[in-house]
Amino acid sequence: MPLNTDQLEASLQQSLLSIYLISGEETLRVGEACDAVLRKAREQGYTERSVHHVESGFKWHDVLNDAASMSLFAERKVLDLRIPSTKFDKEASEILRDWAAGSIGNPETLLLIRTERLQPKQRNSAWFKAIEATGAVVLIWPLGPRELPAWLDQRLKSRELILERDALMALCERVEGNLLAAAQEVEKLALQNLSQPITQDMLLNCLEDTSRFNSFDLIDAAMAGQGTRVSKIMASLREDKGSLFAVLGALTSQLRRLGQTRRLPPARARTMEAFARSGPSPKALLAECALLDQQGKGQRIGDAWLGLEQLLLTMARQSGQRPPSFYQRKLKGR
Repeated sequence: MPLNTDQLEASLQQSLLSIYLISGEETLRVGEACDAVLRKAREQGYTERSVHHVESGFKWHDVLNDAASMSLFAERKVLDLRIPSTKFDKEASEILRDWAAGSIGNPETLLLIRTERLQPKQRNSAWFKAIEATGAVVLIWPLGPRELPAWLDQRLKSRELILERDALMALCERVEGNLLAAAQEVEKLALQNLSQPITQDMLLNCLEDTSRFNSFDLIDAAMAGQGTRVSKIMASLREDKGSLFAVLGALTSQLRRLGQTRRLPPARARTMEAFARSGPSPKALLAECALLDQQGKGQRIGDAWLGLEQLLLTMARQSGQRPPSFYQRKLKGR
């Protein structure tokens, strides 16, 4: 069955299934979801655990042999399988389908599979559907800026911490895109024994900016009309010496698939759908991207990074902003 992380907790309270597949880019949340399964398994008598890393030299028959052999001290076992998303090959598909069907494995063995984000083609595969039909599949999508405050607030409350609204938003701004850092900041705050509720000034006195962004965060911000956030992410990417062409590649890819949001993260799908309805013409934006590509390669005059920010702010419908082609014409007219 397909579950989100909240549904996973509720499902574990009811029963323990024989297979769990947990997939996502955010290491912290994937790890915590796996830990929840392992805790429930221990309660149910799965006192032994074997960890298998699918890497060079890995042999699937080792996993099957492990499943068949039980120690003298445990009647139930968890096989913790850590597999890169690129390693779901033909052999893996056959093994996982047979395991889901019950023709191999051991009824006293629980299979826990953790992996990175799976592509749409993989999520349509026979092995994925077999696991979904008999076990649980948890797809963990990246937290967007709208989901982060609630996630962070819940984590703070678990450590008996209360932040004023301004302080919570300031914390979100400094840890966005870096959940491991967010978790560490919560633990640091818990150790400082600050009076509560914690104010923004108190927070800023003991907080570092650990935010981390990628190209898709930038594009999401532009499509969502968040001009201030666009400028912040642009500055962060340039500071980290990000690749202009990586951002352009991601932007052109997203523009070409406007209206095709199936199997995208839910928050990104909603943002793209809204932009497709009310944003500028994708063809016009792609023409601007072609101009920026030429600037980045030195084939046209102008600062490509500055032009990219102008384009994204235009997409975000910020007043007074013009696309790069406007300034290119001005430069030519000198």
